[in-house]
Formats: sequence, C-alpha cells, structure tokens
Amino acid sequence: MKTNIKRIIFIVAALLVWCGSFFLVQRLLVPKYMDDLIEGALTAEYYDETTEHDVIFIGDCEVYENFSPITLWEEYGITSYIRGNAQQLIWQSYYMLEDVLRYEKPEVVVFNVLSMKYGEPQSEEYNRLALDGMELSPTKIEAVNASMTEDEELITYIFPLLRYHSRWNQLSGEDIRYMFRHDKISHNGFVMRADVRAAGAIPEPEPLADYSFSENCWKYLDMMTALCRENDIELVLIKAPSLYPAWYDEWDAQIVEYAEKNGLEYINLLDKVDEIGIDFYSPETADTYDNGLHLNLSGAEKLSSYFGNWLLTKFELSDHRTDSELAAVWQEKIDFYYYMKHDQLEELEKYGELISY
Repeated sequence: MKTNIKRIIFIVAALLVWCGSFFLVQRLLVPKYMDDLIEGALTAEYYDETTEHDVIFIGDCEVYENFSPITLWEEYGITSYIRGNAQQLIWQSYYMLEDVLRYEKPEVVVFNVLSMKYGEPQSEEYNRLALDGMELSPTKIEAVNASMTEDEELITYIFPLLRYHSRWNQLSGEDIRYMFRHDKISHNGFVMRADVRAAGAIPEPEPLADYSFSENCWKYLDMMTALCRENDIELVLIKAPSLYPAWYDEWDAQIVEYAEKNGLEYINLLDKVDEIGIDFYSPETADTYDNGLHLNLSGAEKLSSYFGNWLLTKFELSDHRTDSELAAVWQEKIDFYYYMKHDQLEELEKYGELISY
C-alpha cells in the first residue's frame, strides 16, 4: 500500500514539474511584442480593462491608428475601446466582438469595412498578431479555425510552445524582461504616432476584374449584424479616411446598399476629410505619418473629435465625466497619453524621427 502511495506521489510530482517546466519555457519563447511589432500586444491589453465602454471599435489598422479614445473621453465623456489588429480580417473582427460580449455590452459597435476586400485567410504572421493574445475560450477556437492558413494547426494556438519551440536563437533581452509582465503600449487600443510624413501623389487605383465582395465576408457581416441586434447594440459601419489602399466606388456602393437594407448607419469618412479638417499634404504639419496610409496623432485627434460629435447626433450616449469613480480611472489613462505624447514630440525634436517605433 505504501509503495502505491509513493508511486502516486512520484507521478503527481513529476507531472507538476513537467507542467511547470512547460509553462516556463513557453513563457520564455513566445514573442513578447514589446520592443518590436508592438501591434502583437494589442489583443491581450483589452483584458487589463477594469471598466466597461459605451463604444467598441473593431477592425484593422484603420481603427487602431486613426481613432483616439482619450479624445472621445476628454471632449464628450464617451468611454471607448479599440479591438483592432494589423490586417484584422472580418471574421477576426466578428470573434473579437463575441469576445467583448463575454465581459461587457457596449451601446455602439463601430466596424471599419476595409477588410471586406479579403475573402480568405491571408498569412500566419497576421493571424498570430491578432489571435495569440486572445484568452482561451470557445470564441478563440472558432476564430483560429476561421483564420488558419493551409500549414497552420489549431493546437499551436492553444499551446504556443509547439509553434515557437525553435526560437532559442532569436531570444533577446526583451524575452527575459517581459517573461512575466508587459508594458502598456496603447491607449485603449489606440497606437500613437506623432511623427509627420506627408502624402505625395497618389497613383490612380488599378481597375479590378470583379468588385464583388466574397460570400464569406457577407456571411460574417450578417453574423455581426445579427449579433448586435440580438444584444440591442447599434452597429455602425465606417470607412476610415485613409488615402491608400484604394477604396473603390463599387465597393462603397455595396456597403451603402447593405446598410440601407439592414437599417444600419454607414459613414464613409473619406468623403468628410475637408469637413474634419484633415491635411494629408503639408510637409511640416500633415495629419499622417506614412504618406496617407494612416493618420498620425494630430489626425486621429481631429477625426475623433468629429466622430464623437457624429455619434452624439445619432445615439443617446451619456457624458460620464461627472462620474467621479470613472473619471479617476480615465485620468490615469489621460496622464499616460500625455506622457507618451510629450515623449514622442521630444524624441522627434531631438532626432527628427521616432527611433523606438
């Protein structure tokens, strides 16, 4: 009997040691996305939030680089969060929304429609940036299954060590430094860029043989619409004001028709650039940091000021700035925002570029 007990204790102890070792090695080898490719840290940051949000933005870089939740709070008392990632595909946005509903129910969801151009999974690298940081749940499993390219395997998203076990020769100080912690890199999902690089001549877009969006994209847009309706959430479709990549009139007409058919608001912000006051072309003061692909900090603040006012004209959103408890939470966010803003502007003045981005 004692022999059996000892054997059981030994097996349990061995399993615990193995599990602990697996966990530690996995924590060491998975990419940290702190010093490089910081977009890969965006998904996980959402789970640090302690309060709920009136507005959730979902989509690709045209949301996380173009909208400032801090501006929406400072000017209108709107609480918001951006659940966006680099080249976030529409099914990934849908599952990000499902994931949000595990924790809160916003009043408005804003979806940027550029990803309707992609009807199939694109690349493992972008999948990893968006999905590795999702908390394990049935929603994550569905998101991964919908996103995987031909050579990917679901098990590697559940146990990332199986994917990153060969990263030993790529390890750096970043991997040690952030093995058990992470720094805050965004402002409620907004990635700040204060530098300026004006747009030049934008080439005419090449005509397409077929302007139809794929059935897969329409399926997930229908699912998103239905999910919002089931939860009494207003769904807003937008096209962010980026000069490139091209947003064809034929694509826009399809979204206009869909919005009208489903009773949704759709606003093409490319048509509002002058009204918003966005300047893409002035060499020293342009509102873009990469030739018109995305807005910089000044552009994001202008767009957010305009869009916050638009939201208030369409929906009955509360001004939470008189809520002292919530205001205290947001004051910490504001302090971090202006600390980073000052830091970036100082770096630009010193070096002429952001050397750490």
